Amino acid sequence: MGEGMKRFLGTLCLLALASCSGTSGGDKAETGLAADNWVTPGGDIGKSHYSTLTDINRDNVGTLGLAWQAELGTGRGLEATPVVIDGVLYTSGVAGRVYAYDGASGKELWRFEPPVDMQVNRTACCDMVNRGVSVARGKVYVVALDGWMYALDQKSGKVVWKADTVVDRKRGDTSTGAPEVAGDVVVIGNAGAEYDVRGAVSAFDLETGKLAWRFFVVPRDPKLGPQDHPDLAPALKTWDPNSRWDIGGGGAPWDAINYDPETGLVLVGTGNGGPYATSKRSPSGGDNLYIGSIVALDAKTGRLKWHYQETPGDNWDYTSTAPMILTRLKVDGEERPVVLHAPKNGFLYVLDRRDGKLLRANPIVRVNWADGVDMKTGRPRLTPEKADYTSGPKIVFPSTTGARNWHPAAYDPESGLYIGSVQDMGNAIYMTPGQKPHQTKMLNNDAALLFTSDLQAILPGLPPPLRDAIAARPEMAWVKANPSGTELRALDPLTGKTRWAYKMAGWQDRGGALATAGGLVFQGSIDGHFRVFDKASGKLLKQIDTGSSILAAPMTYKVGGVQYVAVMAAWGGGGYPYVPPYSAAYKRGNQGRILVFRLGGGPVPIPPELPALEPAPVPPAQAAGVTPQTIAQGMTLFMGHCALCHANQPRSITPDLRRMSEGTHAAFRQIVLEGLLLPNGMPRWDDRLNAKDVDAIHAYLVDLQAKTRAAELEKQKRGQPLDTPGLTILSNY
Repeated sequence: MGEGMKRFLGTLCLLALASCSGTSGGDKAETGLAADNWVTPGGDIGKSHYSTLTDINRDNVGTLGLAWQAELGTGRGLEATPVVIDGVLYTSGVAGRVYAYDGASGKELWRFEPPVDMQVNRTACCDMVNRGVSVARGKVYVVALDGWMYALDQKSGKVVWKADTVVDRKRGDTSTGAPEVAGDVVVIGNAGAEYDVRGAVSAFDLETGKLAWRFFVVPRDPKLGPQDHPDLAPALKTWDPNSRWDIGGGGAPWDAINYDPETGLVLVGTGNGGPYATSKRSPSGGDNLYIGSIVALDAKTGRLKWHYQETPGDNWDYTSTAPMILTRLKVDGEERPVVLHAPKNGFLYVLDRRDGKLLRANPIVRVNWADGVDMKTGRPRLTPEKADYTSGPKIVFPSTTGARNWHPAAYDPESGLYIGSVQDMGNAIYMTPGQKPHQTKMLNNDAALLFTSDLQAILPGLPPPLRDAIAARPEMAWVKANPSGTELRALDPLTGKTRWAYKMAGWQDRGGALATAGGLVFQGSIDGHFRVFDKASGKLLKQIDTGSSILAAPMTYKVGGVQYVAVMAAWGGGGYPYVPPYSAAYKRGNQGRILVFRLGGGPVPIPPELPALEPAPVPPAQAAGVTPQTIAQGMTLFMGHCALCHANQPRSITPDLRRMSEGTHAAFRQIVLEGLLLPNGMPRWDDRLNAKDVDAIHAYLVDLQAKTRAAELEKQKRGQPLDTPGLTILSNY
């Protein structure tokens, strides 16, 4: 072991000793880096997604096979990384469900299903996912989709206390992140910046659930009087006084919360502004603090100690909510405690976590919203002529799906490499015509998004003025010459340079990573393969066909002298209705599972292939009085209220409404207006739509079903497959 590695291990040991009261089950001090236990969703205090275990290594990984699996009975997204304490595996699933298993045998010890108000799906932009639990002082902490935090008894799963994390339930708050234990409090942020949310992060007493402090990311309307806390006074100066305070401003910190016991700070990555376009949110512009930032808060008081804004004004939904890693690096001859962060905006940042000083900022993909970062001021050099879409369509790099996103990366202290999925893609972005009303609990955006991966096929079908405007963009040659793609990359965090890369199955394929001292990197794919790479070279050493799509990050632990590797498997998250045709979920369905592997394990049971698609069923006759104008009105209402969840794509994980049964057609009003299927996650819309509106939507869907059936019968007649998927086109209106 080299001296650098020894110093790194020693430092993390000190970090763990400083925080042992709030990290591991049984209040035992853990060694700094993960070993037998995996004490946080990121493995250690710094969330490096790295393990010191070496039982599974380059020499024997070829015998890796299934040890056990658990089917969770869901067809929605699974994004959590489990925690293992003293041989027990704890993890979260859809909407904040919690599971505890014996880590060796897979025997279920207990499960908890929170009572969730499924009406919250109206403002859950990106599936009913949850990213994990925290375990401390004999309790398991989780936050449900509707924003209720639960402290569960670690042995039984019974509720010890619950607390409401939502400030105003008239707004669109949801919760999808993992709580973070920080000394004597547990910290959580909210989601929903695309709706009418004012971002906030809240801390609750570990023992009682009492609110300890709350930090708002965005100022409130100055007409209402003084700000909630003094730290918002300077932020207010970066907003137009006539900003859209009525719809919150965004900034929701839905992931990326790290406690640093060395400094006593909670580092929080904050979300995008709402709506996306700065000119619609803050008409005179401004940095709009503290959106798109890392804010460092005192864990005891919640007061701001420092901040660094990665994307001033955030005009592109870049957010700063991608996972952070706390570690130590030698920078310019000095060893420093640092935070590594690669948000959606395309840069990899290295900051001193004591004071937020910017040490490095390097692009890792194509970037045209800025041409670099001024290292003296820390500010990006903006290029509005290339990326300000409010004056006309622009092709902006990276896309709003981000160079990086929520999928965890790993930091390998032996090689000094940052290893994670990286997406190199852009968006065509334009403002939709007309003025849209901004409302509570509704998607409040005027920007439409077309992914560059589909532009060549999309362009012919766009309205001529829009088609011509996009086709004339000089970036189109760039897109043609450099197609989009996603890779697992090993990056030098100080230069941003790629040491090795592995090309993924498609641009939506970007699973989380795990690195180990056994010389390995583990990653799952949505094509169903669980892959193991040599971390030094990127050489593929082993792949296991699981038949299940994987997005979550793997983790590893040891019980009874045996090392295991576990990962949660299911497609979901952002763009969840659009199931990629190359994914296992598209071919074999989306049965959510936990998969656990060991050396000498067996084969993974692979779900059977789905049957061939049949033509859409015969729709009912249109109701009396339905006209082309009725159908057009129904289409407008559908796109504004329903299309975000119902993509009407083959094998979507939400119902394809072109294939409604006779019974669903008959109950359509009851479903939409009365909440007939609310327990299944389908919210009611009686506060936004009346019976006439719903009938118009139904008329549009009846017409669409008839057209779909006719087209598919023609395909069947010609011997063509029926399940050719449509294009991934996401619009915010």
